[in-house]
Amino acid sequence: MTMSAQGPSSGPLAAAISDAVVQLMRERTGRGPTHSKTTIDENLVVSVLHNTLTTSERTLIAGGQTDLVLEGRRRHHHLMRAELVGTIQALTGRHVSAFLNDSHIDPDVSVEVFILEPRTAGERDGD
Repeated sequence: MTMSAQGPSSGPLAAAISDAVVQLMRERTGRGPTHSKTTIDENLVVSVLHNTLTTSERTLIAGGQTDLVLEGRRRHHHLMRAELVGTIQALTGRHVSAFLNDSHIDPDVSVEVFILEPRTAGERDGD
């Protein structure tokens, strides 16, 4: 499946990316986000995930350990980087040149951002 070069997208490819990211999170953390939405625009894929905190993370936050939770998430995402990037590349048919992510505690929201390599002049949709 390849991605359209047209404007912002929230169609089948975006839904497939959201599903794949949620599934990967579920497999790696024991629980996935309860809501996700992916937006695609030219060379940018952004997945916004809601309600991502685990019970353990919520316990740590209640005990004043917010920094520990955020640092743990950064490290965990670093370990998942190759899988996330590989998933996006497989679904879009495009090379991911950069991956960024961050988490916010209140509200409980995370973002996964993938910067795609620009298409070459000869590339068209479906190539």
